[in-house]
Amino acid sequence: MPHHTSPDQYPRPPFPEQLQPWPGLASQMTPQADHGETSYRGTGRLKGRKALITGGDSGIGRAVAIAYAREGADVAINDLPEEESDAAEVIQLIQAEGRKAVAIPGDIRTESFCETLVERAAAELGGLDILVNNAGRQQFSTSIRTLSTADFDATFKTNVYAMFWITRAALNHLSAGSAIVNTSSVQAFDPDAIVLDYAQTKAAIVAFTKSLAKQLGSEGIRVNAVAPGPYWTPLQVSGGQPQEKIVSMGSGTPMDRPGQPVEIASLYVTLASDESSYCSGQVWCADGGNGTL
Repeated sequence: MPHHTSPDQYPRPPFPEQLQPWPGLASQMTPQADHGETSYRGTGRLKGRKALITGGDSGIGRAVAIAYAREGADVAINDLPEEESDAAEVIQLIQAEGRKAVAIPGDIRTESFCETLVERAAAELGGLDILVNNAGRQQFSTSIRTLSTADFDATFKTNVYAMFWITRAALNHLSAGSAIVNTSSVQAFDPDAIVLDYAQTKAAIVAFTKSLAKQLGSEGIRVNAVAPGPYWTPLQVSGGQPQEKIVSMGSGTPMDRPGQPVEIASLYVTLASDESSYCSGQVWCADGGNGTL
């Protein structure tokens, strides 16, 4: 689990303006995000497990990958080819824990790649019993009038279609005791005006989670979701938010700052662990005190 001296150690706004080309790199953010590289302490809660995490190169996915490895799991991550430098750092961190690490780059907007991704992960890890559908696309648009069909389609393909394709393929490998954890968002429940398409996808993920939990309950496969609030990740600085919102990010929360990825990783650990064996169909929120859920 994270071990910190004080939550006051985390950066607070204002932050410097910064715009990266999509999909963005954690290594180029100012200030650097805390994914738990030096702070997360594992206790063996996922010992012997085998996990596939999409979007595992940076942001929340990176924090989950580090946490899972330190809890004893072997980990496969998916990333885009443009994110290879971030992914290489994550692989090194997983291997430093003595765990098996696999990076499988590719675009999950393609059904055939999603199927290949799952098969490769299962083959290289020697099985699969945890799936974390975390990869997401968010590009702000101030008006539905200027939101293009291409952008709308790309957001749904990344956030909704890919989750469907990857989960369906993963069920060839998951069995009783396995866990699926999806990344939704507070945007599913209190959507901002400028993320119309993104908010819709995150609401769809909530319904997907609850429905699939009912389908798979009798098989002993649990399905839950996490709904993050504002977190300091490349998703935000590569077109997810306008610059004025980057500068003040997190100021609308009672904690007056954005969350750091390490601060939410333990939720993904808990939902994947046997300690949560009676928890399925739930959405757990961490939003800095706004109490969205």
